[in-house]
Amino acid sequence: MSLETELEAIRTGAAIYPLTDRAFLRITGSDATRWLNGMVTNSIQDLKPGEGNYNFLLNAQGRIQGDATIYREYREPETGDARYLLETDASQLDTIEQLFDKFIIMDDVELSRTLLIHDKDVPQDLLQGFVVVGKKAAELFGNVMCDVLNEFLLIDALEPGSLEWGTHDRTPSFTLAPHAIADTFEVWSSYPDLDTVRSEFVKLGAIKLSPAAIEAHRILSGTPKFGVDIREKDLPQETNQTHALHFNKGCYLGQEIVERIRSRGQVHRVFTQFTLTGTVPTELPAPLEATLAGQTRPAGDITSAMQIGDTIHALGYLRREFATAPLTYPGGTATPTTKL
Repeated sequence: MSLETELEAIRTGAAIYPLTDRAFLRITGSDATRWLNGMVTNSIQDLKPGEGNYNFLLNAQGRIQGDATIYREYREPETGDARYLLETDASQLDTIEQLFDKFIIMDDVELSRTLLIHDKDVPQDLLQGFVVVGKKAAELFGNVMCDVLNEFLLIDALEPGSLEWGTHDRTPSFTLAPHAIADTFEVWSSYPDLDTVRSEFVKLGAIKLSPAAIEAHRILSGTPKFGVDIREKDLPQETNQTHALHFNKGCYLGQEIVERIRSRGQVHRVFTQFTLTGTVPTELPAPLEATLAGQTRPAGDITSAMQIGDTIHALGYLRREFATAPLTYPGGTATPTTKL
């Protein structure tokens, strides 16, 4: 199946692919809400059971140390404290856990890689996951939910950015609907035959995506990936991911820098989508240069790039003063498609 056919399925229908690069951290304790709210850039204290939001983790200099979606657990005890589930790229889990542990001093906060799902402890290495994505993803998700997942997950409704627990044959399961890319749903379970559920989506018309199509969709969606498009040197506002920031939540690690940038009005460089004319960069990040008033100056860099059809699409950073200047990179010219 061609890359174009796979992407068309996302635009007009639905597709599925396995998740192999995610990891989870559970945060509990009587101080969990206050403490976690002071560690990340979004408002944890405003989350209702089942809700989630996207966050950055910063150092004291305001530089991004990691990113994650954090959910407040849906099935909380009738009496007790709020509990949270952090989902991130598997490559970040050690760093995030170490950063968190460093700031647990006199707080009643516990970090665990073992999930409590429907009152059962589930090691995350037993979990399997897959994504349903596309214009008809929600429709297919609803149909499969009625026919299969109603028993598999025991869910009545799923809202974007939400989390719900359930069981199948007393095997813990849960679903997530992340904020990162629209019309995207995740299903996770320790049920040994998750292929049975995946096959239901295929029967209804969802196609299986290749790794190339997954990456192409990410780039076309303008979604940065930590470690590739978001680096530890980057500031939150430079990434153009405003949904990760909350400016009225109270103090948190790195807030002073974020507020200083906000009061200044803008950052000098910002995450941008590009189309490239030439060849796909062989080394990333690839430097961008601008020609202005007869002078060539550093203008930013390309962090992700891929040939999709007849066009090379790319992600990267561009200094605002060069938004309309001619841009070049090793291999050709670049045109920003994001309005700065």
